Amino acid sequence: MTPVVRGVSLLFSGLFAGFLLCVLVLENSLRGYGASVYTQVRLVELDSLDKLASVTLIPAIVTTVVLAIRARGNDRRLVLIGVALLVVVFATTLAVNLPINSDQAGWAVASPPADWASVRDRWQLAHLGRTVAALLAFGMLVGSAVRGQRTPAAARRSTMRSWETA
Repeated sequence: MTPVVRGVSLLFSGLFAGFLLCVLVLENSLRGYGASVYTQVRLVELDSLDKLASVTLIPAIVTTVVLAIRARGNDRRLVLIGVALLVVVFATTLAVNLPINSDQAGWAVASPPADWASVRDRWQLAHLGRTVAALLAFGMLVGSAVRGQRTPAAARRSTMRSWETA
């Protein structure tokens, strides 16, 4: 069961990290535009991207926690670091990004609030932090998977050498 859980954890954490990276690139592109363009694009983003975030982040966290419970040794440390980073992503999302998303959903394209740029900057800074954390979490999980693949092979070679010397 562990290989399946590992695969699902990698799938969802990778999809989520990739999704956040794409949003980061889009948001960075918007920095050169004015308030009404930014507001219009944000309203389009808010239409469905929160749903995509939920259907990728929640399974990533759940399967990574299950993987951490099942993992052993050094593999477990990497997975636990991945879990901690995903929790940072979740906490940042709840504390910063979602409240701003709720406020922005009520913005009017024709008349964004006067402080729209500072709100944008706060959202984008939090998003940068959670993107970096999600990418690092994915990296930890990939490292754990690679390490897990190498360990059994090394154990087999060691066992084979024991047989040859006996």
